[in-house]
Amino acid sequence: MSKKPIIGITMGDGAGVGPEIIIKSLQHKHLYEESHPVVIGDASRLEKAAALLDMNVTIKKISEQDSLTSTSYGEIHCLDLHLLSADLPFGQVSAEAGNAAFHYLKKAIELANEGKIDAICTAPLNKEALHKGGHQYPGHTEILAELTGTTDFSMMLSSPKLKVIHVTTHVGIIDAINMIKPERVLKVIELAHETLSKSGIQSPKIGVCGINPHAGENGLFGYGEEEEKIIPAVEKAQENGINVEGPLPADTLFFRAQRGDFDIVVAMYHDQGHGPIKVLGLEAGVNITVGLPIIRTSVDHGTAFDIAGKGIADEGSMLEALRQAVELAPEK
Repeated sequence: MSKKPIIGITMGDGAGVGPEIIIKSLQHKHLYEESHPVVIGDASRLEKAAALLDMNVTIKKISEQDSLTSTSYGEIHCLDLHLLSADLPFGQVSAEAGNAAFHYLKKAIELANEGKIDAICTAPLNKEALHKGGHQYPGHTEILAELTGTTDFSMMLSSPKLKVIHVTTHVGIIDAINMIKPERVLKVIELAHETLSKSGIQSPKIGVCGINPHAGENGLFGYGEEEEKIIPAVEKAQENGINVEGPLPADTLFFRAQRGDFDIVVAMYHDQGHGPIKVLGLEAGVNITVGLPIIRTSVDHGTAFDIAGKGIADEGSMLEALRQAVELAPEK
């Protein structure tokens, strides 16, 4: 890469662990050797997080008019939106923090759309707080899709041993099954193929989960969902030259994938895909939204209100999300 990419790091919900894991992550010097990290959030909240971590950190407030490439190790640059009260408590659902988290992301998307930053890395937000703050979205992914005008997108979870992409995500299980259509399954298979091909994997091997136990076992379980919703998509993808197999029983497919038989798994619904990734370790998982015109990676954990403000949150997932943001950022 000829120039270091500018990575916009959104602070997420300021009452959660976001400020802490950002401060901890930006103590790793290699991030500054590989990129220009810029936090989009509240400088005062970062200062508060640094204080509770007992870290002597310089937080530099910047504006959009300032250079985003003047970052240097030892000084955290923050595009300060100044949206949080000084007395906002950690570990509590707050409309104020939910609204702020939305606006941090909105600003990052604007900067990415304008080409001022090269990728977005998001700290976690809290869905209840987001809704209380007046923003009725299921999560980050749907905000990103709407504000970039994207209709065909999917959530991909990535860990060192396993990658999973989802047909449906933040909906109830009955709604998810109703939403699974051959056209949607085919699109997600295509997104998986395109994403891994761009990353350098030739003819990536894609395994597709069934919906029912044992992938329906030829009609023994369920009401023919595999035959109606999945098989037509898999066959069409195969006709188009994509190296895909399925529907396969989810209970064995994930084992086979982490063993190396498949490069990525297509999961039908949220918990089918999230469970195996999180069993492998929250600290290693990264959430990547594929299909967007901009690069976005995220930690694969929530706001962790139970430990927020205690200085014990692990920054491992944030570090991995930042690494992948740098890796995926377009060359300049």
